[in-house]
Amino acid sequence: MGVIASGAWAQDFPTHPIRLISPNPAGGANDTIARIVVNKLTEVLGVQVVIDNRGGGGGVIGGEIAAHATPDGYTLLAGSVSTHSFAPLIHPKLGYDPVRDFAPISLFAIAQNLLVVNPAVPAANVRELIALAKSRPGALNYASGGTGSTSHFAVALFVSVADIMKQTVHVPYKGGAPAITATIAGETQFYFGPMAGGSVPHVKAGRLKALAVGGAKRSPVLPDVPTVAESGLPAYKAAGWFGLFAPANTPRPVITRLNQAVAKAMSAPDVVQKFVDLAVDPVSNSPEEFRRFVAEQLEFHRTLVEKLGIKFD
Repeated sequence: MGVIASGAWAQDFPTHPIRLISPNPAGGANDTIARIVVNKLTEVLGVQVVIDNRGGGGGVIGGEIAAHATPDGYTLLAGSVSTHSFAPLIHPKLGYDPVRDFAPISLFAIAQNLLVVNPAVPAANVRELIALAKSRPGALNYASGGTGSTSHFAVALFVSVADIMKQTVHVPYKGGAPAITATIAGETQFYFGPMAGGSVPHVKAGRLKALAVGGAKRSPVLPDVPTVAESGLPAYKAAGWFGLFAPANTPRPVITRLNQAVAKAMSAPDVVQKFVDLAVDPVSNSPEEFRRFVAEQLEFHRTLVEKLGIKFD
């Protein structure tokens, strides 16, 4: 009887608004991408999906809230490489387990990272930036969206591979948007974060100078900007990913319904175009595939951090 009741209840899902926790401040890459997804999910599901920004701790605060929410499908998390790959490596007493405490629904985006510098920095490419840092120890500050954020890992990996970790200074901000603003203002000299976070318009307006992208190939949004690998650091590759999670023990029929909604949303032409404009690839996969992906990404980043000896602060 309980199974029948549960099945009938899940068939009616959703019947009222859904809260989607965005574990980042408004305006950053994660939040920008999440809002595009939310608008389309509202249309597909027929109920309002409402963003609840819970920034701080590189996504940890929002991740903890979502992990401990009622598992009924009405509180979801716009998770990312920050909440599920980086946070466990940085916070030994994390308030959630990235695999055990969540029911993966679907991946929805893969995003390019962009290395930018303040225009006053006398470096036209990656090699010159590295040479400048080595010639002026302690003179270059680099911004991030906070310890454990996507931008933090991207830039920590960069300074590690480039062998300029000791010559540069990390300045964490409360999100990607203020980190970009700080780099434009000259408080920091460089930033390496998701293109979707808003750095591209500043590059096109001349307020920032783009040196490289972090993925395996160039971005069609800035086709003249080389990859870091092309720029002399073949060991470097870092991209962000974003996906939808529910708390563990959310009924399987609810997960299935949400997974179908994400797949439909990510294939919608207007969403595809908005993502392309942000240098983001819209994707979707099954809950099982997403679970394996999350576990593999966690292990990949753990191995990378240990191999390179990356220190996050």
